[in-house]
Amino acid sequence: MKAIVWHGKEDVRCDQVTDPEIEDPRDAIIKVTSCAICGSDLHLFHNFIPAMMPGDIMGHEMMGEVVEVGSGVNGHLRKGDRIVVPFTITCGECEQCKRGNWSVCERTNRRKDIADKIFGHGTAGLFGYTHLTGGYPGGQAEYLRVPFADSTHIKVPDGMSDEQALFLGDILPTGWQAAKQCDIEPTDTVTVWGCGPVGQMAIRSAILLGAEQVIAIDRIPERLSMAEAGGAIALNFETESVVDRLNELTDNKGPDKCIDATGLEAHVSFHQPDTIYDRTKQMLMMESDRAHVLREMIYVCRPAGVISIPGVYSGLVDKMPMGIAMNKGVTFRMGQTHVKRWTDDLVRRIEDEEIDPSFVITHTADLESAPEMYKVFRDKRDSCVKVVLKP
Repeated sequence: MKAIVWHGKEDVRCDQVTDPEIEDPRDAIIKVTSCAICGSDLHLFHNFIPAMMPGDIMGHEMMGEVVEVGSGVNGHLRKGDRIVVPFTITCGECEQCKRGNWSVCERTNRRKDIADKIFGHGTAGLFGYTHLTGGYPGGQAEYLRVPFADSTHIKVPDGMSDEQALFLGDILPTGWQAAKQCDIEPTDTVTVWGCGPVGQMAIRSAILLGAEQVIAIDRIPERLSMAEAGGAIALNFETESVVDRLNELTDNKGPDKCIDATGLEAHVSFHQPDTIYDRTKQMLMMESDRAHVLREMIYVCRPAGVISIPGVYSGLVDKMPMGIAMNKGVTFRMGQTHVKRWTDDLVRRIEDEEIDPSFVITHTADLESAPEMYKVFRDKRDSCVKVVLKP
């Protein structure tokens, strides 16, 4: 089959690889009908996340048709079912899964020995996302083996298109969890840093959850326009002072809730000296993540506010103003998304037309075009916000 394969830093290719097979009774095989390139994939593309190996198959946003099931799936799936595959692999039986903490499932990370050494305690297995999370092949491919398939799936309702359903596996619940973690109240100002796909979903989630106003921070005009179309106030950090503008919009109180949808690759600019510091330390291999957004959020957040972090961080950050955070009484909430915690509610909201996640798609391409589309997505060329691939 064809698949998008990681060969090294900024080197992904569409290769012929071996078709997946049933390896465990709880497995299923799907024929992938749609998959996507995620901002988190760019962290792998740039080799910022450790433990990628040449030959690893990329991708963790995918859906398709079940073509084979193992004997242990026990009727939960049948051939012909259309399913979205969440990026988090879940057993459904461990203590964390029973608590709804799906992204820290205790059984699905088959390289838990490595993860335990790096993280202290390993997290769930993830598709297409390094050997720290199990080294599972990803879904930017014609076929995908789904381990623990009886638990790791979302059935697509009749009549729901791929474009509406695909993002139930990652960016929609990720944006939704980011907003839910804020405990939004009707008088709240919610500010979202980063208007990529997750940021767009967080903006609309915050509005659906009743925020009084939502402010969206980015520098790309197309992203800011998309945020405004969703009901947000746009703030271009290259042409406006973030601190001054947020104070103006909040009567000098600061945002009640702050969402970091940027993560470890904050934009580097001479207007933001700490980003130059971070980039220099990255180049010297003395720091892994550019944490400008986190520092700015801590500084501007209203005392006793909440900072929610769906953006991916990979390792070490420097010069964090923890004294400010502690004295202001800021609450931090973060983590990989507990996708299945939100599935039923989000499926209902799509069916009730409260949200149509397909709004974020700007580019659709075939699998062979993926290496070039990675660069288009990275460089925001051709007004690119989200790429869907059709194997």
